[in-house]
Amino acid sequence: MSSAKTRSGPIEYSLLLTATLCLLAFGVVMVFSASSTTSLLGESGDGAYYLKRTALYGIVGLVVLRVLAARGVRVIRALTPVILAVALFLCLVVLVPGVGIEVNGARRWLGAGLFQVQPSELLKLALVLYGAHLLATRPRMVSGIGSMMPLLSVVGLACGLVILEPDLGTAMIACLAAAAMLIAAGARVREIALLFGVLALVVGLAVAIEPYRMDRLTGFIDPGSDPSGSGFQSIQAKIALGSGGLFGVGLGESLQKAFYLPEAHTDMIAAVIGEELGIVGIGALVGLYGLFAYAGLRIAQRARDRYGKLLAAGLTSLVVVQAVINLFAVLGLAPLTGVPLPFVSYGNSSMLVMLAAVGLLLNVARGGSVGSGRAAGTGARLRVVDGGRNGARASRATAPARSARPVAQDRDRSRRDGRSRRAGARGGRRAAR
Repeated sequence: MSSAKTRSGPIEYSLLLTATLCLLAFGVVMVFSASSTTSLLGESGDGAYYLKRTALYGIVGLVVLRVLAARGVRVIRALTPVILAVALFLCLVVLVPGVGIEVNGARRWLGAGLFQVQPSELLKLALVLYGAHLLATRPRMVSGIGSMMPLLSVVGLACGLVILEPDLGTAMIACLAAAAMLIAAGARVREIALLFGVLALVVGLAVAIEPYRMDRLTGFIDPGSDPSGSGFQSIQAKIALGSGGLFGVGLGESLQKAFYLPEAHTDMIAAVIGEELGIVGIGALVGLYGLFAYAGLRIAQRARDRYGKLLAAGLTSLVVVQAVINLFAVLGLAPLTGVPLPFVSYGNSSMLVMLAAVGLLLNVARGGSVGSGRAAGTGARLRVVDGGRNGARASRATAPARSARPVAQDRDRSRRDGRSRRAGARGGRRAAR
């Protein structure tokens, strides 16, 4: 057995699964730590409220991961149009007043009670599936901006709906994942640069027309200008990170999470990790995401077909880009966007979608292919066609060997006939005497 493989499959499979499970375990512990005080003092009165919900959705997500890791690519590709249509429809429904659930001025959720879903999370995954399918079936689509319009128009429509919720961070992640697939498909640098320029223009306009986004940008550039308003969250995150030092103040000992840091168990959970576990904890977190990125890109590189390569590249980018945006915002290197940290932050829809993405990646790593049956048929046809070229060469090489047998047989037969005639002639001469 090759050194690059283990009993369960390629080494990338084990690395990806290990990174995912470690991040998931990390998240369960830190969600409990970050939310226990606020949920105990809040309306629920249960310090384990968010822990229970995270554990429940984590178990469901692991079941989804296991099913998709077995044969997910074949099934999901066939259902891609349905998934995309459902995701777009739900993103329209969530905008309807009285139907979509509004929290902190944003209408992003559907459902009630324990079962609430965020359609934009499903839409991110659907766009990656659609992009991988389209770019795999039309390789020449990356030849120019005009050729890319079937994909760009769908991505633009979907991101427009998400921005209306409003949720600019999720829309940016979807756009960057689509750009990653275009790069993997072979798009030229000029087209990619142009698309990034358009994206920057759209983001600038979206920030300019919404006061709260402008406040976030101002809070990023100069948090001290409004320390109790737009700069409050950034300042408290920096205080938490600074308080942690090298090894942190200890698990569960954070002060910022209880009274100062907004959304400590969701968007700002990395700040709690930095305070309680220090630079070592943040370094471990970044290392796990680095391991995830390495394994995902290796899976894309070693995939059996073009669709698998593009799907793996898109799904890996979806997870890693979201992690980078969240960490940059917490560390003060980017404006706050409100996106959760994959596998670690509390977020039921995000966890289910991310674990589904990992399941598809694992299936690609184990050689999962939509056209495995067709590939065999194609291989047979290729062998037949190859027989027309190389086979002719082989037939010429083996023709003397085939023709040598009847020649030798004819030669032996003529010798036997000659011996029989000579023996008959001698017998006739003896009888005449």
